[in-house]
Amino acid sequence: MRPLVAGNWKMNGLGADLAELAALKAALSGRPAGCDVLVCPPATLIAKAAGQAGGAFAIGAQDCHPRASGAFTGDISAEMLKDAGASAVIVGHSERRQFHGETDSDVAAKAAAAWRAGLLAIVCIGETSAQRDAGTANHICGSQLDASLPDDAMAGNTAIAYEPVWAIGTGRTPSDGDIAAMHAHIRACLVRRFGEEARGIRILYGGSVKPSNAAQILNLPEVGGALVGGASLKAADFEAIIRGVKVQD
Repeated sequence: MRPLVAGNWKMNGLGADLAELAALKAALSGRPAGCDVLVCPPATLIAKAAGQAGGAFAIGAQDCHPRASGAFTGDISAEMLKDAGASAVIVGHSERRQFHGETDSDVAAKAAAAWRAGLLAIVCIGETSAQRDAGTANHICGSQLDASLPDDAMAGNTAIAYEPVWAIGTGRTPSDGDIAAMHAHIRACLVRRFGEEARGIRILYGGSVKPSNAAQILNLPEVGGALVGGASLKAADFEAIIRGVKVQD
């Protein structure tokens, strides 16, 4: 399983910030990464970012509409993202769930749309601090996983991003033991539903991943990469995280 390190720029980035992608490309060309690298800028920059990346790394998107086209003002379909140069899309991020009221069924519909367009769906799940404190984190994440994934999930079309909501952008991270235990739980849920092929589905960790903790997190059991927020905005920081992936012999 080749790890995936994905950067989520969120609602950040103007044309001038594409210089960070040029810097990342230069750094990776001099020393290839031991993982797949993906950057998800705002939709306004996807086409330009794809040109800037030039195949040195992949470009993704942060959300999509379930439908391929129609009277949905302001929305963007998975097919449009693919046409602009994206190869993946994040669906079900906690910020979409919290601020836009997205449900598990909405996320499942968006994952199916991503597959329809030939995009990798990065499906996000994660518990709140209250849920973890109540001892229900495994149940919450298992339920989100089950309801957010359509039946045809496989390694080639899906990655899971586990992001404890209380760790996103806060500087807090779970213990190594907590991360490993949750990733093992997610893997067990995937295998129970989809069979042994699900062992190839990458499970990314997200939530205050930064250069100082990346190597430690990325080399935990069942951690198949990272979904990186703020630290992906600067090429130097993002490259340092990418270098945290242990190169397999």
